[in-house]
Amino acid sequence: MTYHDIKHNAEVNELLKKGNQNLGLLGFTDHSQAHCIHVAETAAHILKKFDYSAHDIELAKIAGYMHDIGNMINRCDHAQSGGILAFNILRSLDVNPKDIALIVGAIGHHDEKTAAPVSPIAAALILADKSDVRRSRVRNSKTVSTDIHDRVNYAVVDSELEVDGEDRVIILRLKIDTDICPVMEYFEIFLERMVLCKKSAARLDCSFELIINDTRLL
Repeated sequence: MTYHDIKHNAEVNELLKKGNQNLGLLGFTDHSQAHCIHVAETAAHILKKFDYSAHDIELAKIAGYMHDIGNMINRCDHAQSGGILAFNILRSLDVNPKDIALIVGAIGHHDEKTAAPVSPIAAALILADKSDVRRSRVRNSKTVSTDIHDRVNYAVVDSELEVDGEDRVIILRLKIDTDICPVMEYFEIFLERMVLCKKSAARLDCSFELIINDTRLL
């Protein structure tokens, strides 16, 4: 069972699709297949830069792709419900129990309210997920003036996660249109996530930096 298999699994994709529809109705940013692919490939890129095994990289891609399926049930506790859903799907596919444990553990620990980098796979997933801040995730530009989450995402005109394997540092570089959103509002929403990214980077034995508009803030 590979990342390619999971990415084309009808059951997984239906759960992701319905979860994203639910979040849309609730006014949340985009959590579509595009977000899941981005998280999967970014998590893989992080582990590859730090010379993790091809097997660990594959598990991180699977966890990254499946991480938001719990939104099909409810946004509340979606990490834990998503982990349970993933467990059942992966077991039905006869995935190795050790691999299931690593994938499910990463999914179950990715939401900031209960998150923890319990493994390198979980750490890479957290970093990939929490760094996916971009204008294209805002579903309706009309909500930018009234919703701080949409405003912060919409204000990000450029985003890059730089992974330096030699110096062992992960840098999130953002360019924010301060006419749309002051930098302080970014911290109001995402400070907890950035602290979590710092902890996740430490789990990978590296440091984490946040640079906004060419100024280092973390």
